[in-house]
Amino acid sequence: MTALSFRQRLSILIGLLAAGLLVLPFLDPIAQDPVYHLFADTRSFLGIPNFNDVMSNVGFVVVGALGIWLVSGRRRGTIFDDRRDVRPYAVFFAGVALVSAGSAYYHWAPSDERLLWDRLPMSIAFMAFCSAIVADRIDARAGNGWLLLTLMATGLASVVYWDWTESLGRGDLRFYGFVQFYPMVAVPAICWLFPEHRYTSGIFIFWMIAWYGLSKLMEQLDHEIFELSGHVVSGHSLKHLFAAGATLVVLRMLLRRPSAARCRASL
Repeated sequence: MTALSFRQRLSILIGLLAAGLLVLPFLDPIAQDPVYHLFADTRSFLGIPNFNDVMSNVGFVVVGALGIWLVSGRRRGTIFDDRRDVRPYAVFFAGVALVSAGSAYYHWAPSDERLLWDRLPMSIAFMAFCSAIVADRIDARAGNGWLLLTLMATGLASVVYWDWTESLGRGDLRFYGFVQFYPMVAVPAICWLFPEHRYTSGIFIFWMIAWYGLSKLMEQLDHEIFELSGHVVSGHSLKHLFAAGATLVVLRMLLRRPSAARCRASL
């Protein structure tokens, strides 16, 4: 990539974004499949309906709370070179913690109305991490400032738009799907085009995407895994654990920095 100028590399990224946005209007609207709410494991325990799908969200609040403590507390000086670099990570871990509450609320009584509160914090976490990548590898001022706000607003708007179209009886998940899956293309592209970094190690990003990819596979195989495990655990419960593992990779990525050695030693 050294043969390409900064402007040329940035143009490639903008071109990928433009291509995705141009294709989006030509896709048919995607309504929320009501079958999505029919999860395999519906067992109750201790008065909690769908117990395993509800409680398997605990990983998100653990990682989110630990992440907020590390990046926003006194220890942030041992991790970050500039206090402004904290912003997207603080938002990311806050979003992760909120995913726990939103997903548990949804799985208590699955419905389109409750699914909104599951997806809102997920969109925040997705967009904040994308902003962190941009801040580290392309432009710190943008990634830690206006782009962070813009991406968060875009992510939230995609969920609100889906919920609004569902209320009109013509649900459309295209925008939300783009916001969720486009980063899986854009983030590796950024790492390839802009290899210099301080925080966002490529190998950790690879493992984050791998864990997240496995979580989506578990989600698709919800019923099959439930049957194969002898009704011990469902694919969707495992999906929550694998997705929490993906967020844990981000925390480990920050702690692997040489300047974060004292934080690692205390954990």
